[in-house]
Amino acid sequence: MTAMYLPVLLYLVITMAVMGAIILVSKRIGTRKATRQKMMPYECGMDPIGTLEIHFPVKFYVLAMVFIIFDIETVFLYPWGVIFRDLGWFGFVEMLVFTVVLLIGLVYLYRKGALEWD
Repeated sequence: MTAMYLPVLLYLVITMAVMGAIILVSKRIGTRKATRQKMMPYECGMDPIGTLEIHFPVKFYVLAMVFIIFDIETVFLYPWGVIFRDLGWFGFVEMLVFTVVLLIGLVYLYRKGALEWD
């Protein structure tokens, strides 16, 4: 049984040795000269001006989380659609319950005004 894992262990040892050698050679021959220009934060090619603190409204994060939730719903709908005929009525009812729960959440968010972007 252990003979089956010997190639994996050998590969792991060789990979770790190569990684260690690359890091060691990089530290030995690489030049490290910290200048003021190099230590400045990079701002897309522009000199940083003003404060770095940017405040986003909480609605931005709520809308982003809602977007992720409905993306995950579509991820669940695709495999279900592929094997829909094999699941029969049980699969249909399960996905209907799943969709209704998400629809209730969407109606709740709409009534709370979380989907409005002002």
